[in-house]
Amino acid sequence: MKRFSYRDNELFCEDTPAKDLAGEYGTPLYVYSKNGLADVFACIRKAFSELSPIVAFSVKSCSNLAVLAVLRAEGAGFDIVSGGELFRAMKAGADPRKIVFSGVGKSDEEIRLALDNDILMFNIESEAELDNIQALAASLGTVAPVALRLNPDVDAKTNAKTTTGRKENKFGIDFATASRIVSNIALHPNIRLLGLDMHLGSPIYSTEPYRQALAKMSDFIRDHRSPRAHLEYINIGGGFGLLYRDQTVPSFQEYAQAVVPFVKAAGCKLILEPGRCIAGNNSLLLSRVLYVKDNGTRHFTIVDAGMNDLVRPAMYDAYHFCWPALSTRPPPAYIFNSPDAQEYFGLEVFYAESAQAGRAVGADGLRTTDVVGPVCESSDCFARARRLPPMDRGDLVAFFSAGAYGFSMASNYNSRLRPAEVMVDGGGSRLIRRRETLDELIAGESFF
Repeated sequence: MKRFSYRDNELFCEDTPAKDLAGEYGTPLYVYSKNGLADVFACIRKAFSELSPIVAFSVKSCSNLAVLAVLRAEGAGFDIVSGGELFRAMKAGADPRKIVFSGVGKSDEEIRLALDNDILMFNIESEAELDNIQALAASLGTVAPVALRLNPDVDAKTNAKTTTGRKENKFGIDFATASRIVSNIALHPNIRLLGLDMHLGSPIYSTEPYRQALAKMSDFIRDHRSPRAHLEYINIGGGFGLLYRDQTVPSFQEYAQAVVPFVKAAGCKLILEPGRCIAGNNSLLLSRVLYVKDNGTRHFTIVDAGMNDLVRPAMYDAYHFCWPALSTRPPPAYIFNSPDAQEYFGLEVFYAESAQAGRAVGADGLRTTDVVGPVCESSDCFARARRLPPMDRGDLVAFFSAGAYGFSMASNYNSRLRPAEVMVDGGGSRLIRRRETLDELIAGESFF
C-alpha cells in the first residue's frame, strides 16, 4: 500500500487526492497505481534474479489492457487461461514467447489461436488434452510446446474455493499418469515436452507448500528426463500471499529462498505466475454513501458499489479493509503500517460478537456498522459489524486491496453498469475503462 496514503486525514492515490478522482470520474471507481504495479513487479524479479525467471503475470487477476501494458513494459510475460486473455495480452503488446496457457478446458479454437501466435507453452492438465493438442498440432503441421501440470497433492491452506493443488481438485495430473505420459511421449510426435508446472492455490501464507511440492517435482524430473523429455522448465505457478488484514505474509525473498534451491538442483529454468500479489494492493475501489439506516438491531451504511462490482466478500467471505476517504483520524490498518492496528482488529472481533452494543458512536469516535451495497441479495455486504467513523450521504469510502479479482470478476448482475477504471501516475490520472452505458448493457441482445 505504499502508493496509497493518508495526508492530513485525506486519502491520496500516489499524489492525487481520491476525492478529485471521484469528482472527475464518478463512483463506483477502480483506481490503480501505475508506479505501485511496477514497484512490486521489480521486487519479485529482484528476489528471483539468480534464475532470471520468466515472470508471467496472471491475467485473470486483473486484465485491463493498461495494467497489462504497464507490466509488459517492465518485462512481464503473461499466464493466460482463455482465448480472450490471449487476445488481451497480445493487444497489450505481449511477447508471445513469454505467454503460458493454463486451464483444464481449452477449446479447439483457443488451442489453434495459441499455436498460431507461437506462444511459449501450454500447461497440460490431462491425457485427453495432450491427445487433442497433438491432433490439432498435426493438422496444422506444427509442433506444440507443452509442460505437464502436476497435481502434487499438497495442502496450501488456502480458501476452499481457491485451492488447486489437492488430489480432489480438478486441476493437474497425478504423478503415476504423468510418468506414463513422459515414458510414452514418443507417441506424440507433434508435442515438444518442455517442463513441469504446478499451482497450489491462492493466497499462500507459507513457503512450506512450495518446498513440499518442489521436492516431489524435482524427484520426478530426475527420474524422467530424456532426449524426448527435456524438462528444462519448472513453473511454480503463483499464489504468493497478500496483506488484506492481519496476515503474516512472507517476503518475496523468503519465497525465493524456498524455491530457488530446488530449481537450481534440477537444472531448470524458472517460470512464475504471480497475479494477486502484484495487483491486489495497488488498486482500490471508491464508492459513495447513498444512505445510512438503523433498524433497531443493526446499523447499515449503504454505498453505491455492489457485489457485482466487487464480489470477493460475497463469494469468498473475503475481508477488505475500508475507511472514509476524508476522516478525522488515520486508518488503523496493517496495510498502512498503523501502530494501533492490532488493537483495532482485536476490538473488531469483540464488536462483531456484540454488534448491537456498538451501534452508537463510541468514545473512540467509531460506530459499528454493516457496509452494504444496493444489490438485491443479503450477501451484498462488504463489511459486517465494522468499526468505522460515522458517515453520511455523499461521503466517499475506499475499499482497499481490491486490485486482484476485483474488476476482473465484475458483472452486470441486477442489470447494473460495470464501473469505470482509472490509472494514476503521480499527480496525473487517465481513464483506462469508461463506465458502461445503458445501451452497452443490452448491445448483444435482440428480440425473439
